Amino acid sequence: MGHKKLIRFEAIKRFPNVLQYPEGMAGRWTVFFKNSHPITLELACGKGEYTVALARLYPARNFIGVDLKGNRLYIGAKICLAENISNAAFLRTQIDKINCFFLKDEVAEIWITFPDPQLRTSKAKKRLTHPKFLRLYQQILSPGGYIHLKTDSPDLYKFTKLVIEWYKLELLEDCDNLYEQTVVSQELQVKTHYEGLDIAQSNRIHYLKFRLPVEPLPDIDKSLQEQLKIYETGTG
Repeated sequence: MGHKKLIRFEAIKRFPNVLQYPEGMAGRWTVFFKNSHPITLELACGKGEYTVALARLYPARNFIGVDLKGNRLYIGAKICLAENISNAAFLRTQIDKINCFFLKDEVAEIWITFPDPQLRTSKAKKRLTHPKFLRLYQQILSPGGYIHLKTDSPDLYKFTKLVIEWYKLELLEDCDNLYEQTVVSQELQVKTHYEGLDIAQSNRIHYLKFRLPVEPLPDIDKSLQEQLKIYETGTG
C-alpha cells in the first residue's frame, strides 16, 4: 500500500464524519446528525463529490457517502471538515451490507453515480442496479423514495432499463444524453472525477430516476440472467 494511502487511512480514523463498519448505527442517525432531516445515500461514492455537492445544495437534508475505499472517502470527508459541512458524513463498508446500518424507512433517497458497470454478464449480480441490490434498498428506503442512476456506461444504462421493465418498477425520468437537455437541474450538473475520465468513451451521460414498489420484487432473477446471456451472444 502506498505511503499516501496509509496516511489517509490513519487520518480518517480520527475524522468525526467518517464511520468505518460502525456497529449499532441502524436507527441512530438522528443522534449522529443531531436532527431528523431526510437521509440521502450516495452509493459507491468514491471521492464523495456528489455527497459534498448535494449537502451544499440542500442544507435541510442529510447525506451519507458510502464506499469501501477509505483513501477515497478521505477526500470528501476532508472537504466537509474544512468547509464546516455538518449535514454530510461518510460510511465505509461494502454496499451489499448496507441494510445492516439503517432501519426500515430510514433512507429517503439513493444516488448511484458512475459505479463500476461490471460489463461481463457473469458479473451482472455485482451491478448496483441488479435486483439483488434493489431488494437491499427496499429494506431501508422509505415508501416513495427515489433511486437515481447517473452513468457514462450505455451497458449499465440499458441493463437498468431492462430491470425496470421486467420488475415493473416506476420509471420517473429517462435521459439517454443528459447534457443535450435544454434544462439540467443543479444536482445533475455535479461532475465527479470518474465522469471526467469518460472511461466508457460514450461521449454522453445517461440518467435514470425510478422508484421501487412496496411489495417484494418478483423472483425472476434466473430468467433475467438467461436474457442477458442471449444479448451477450447475439442470439436474441
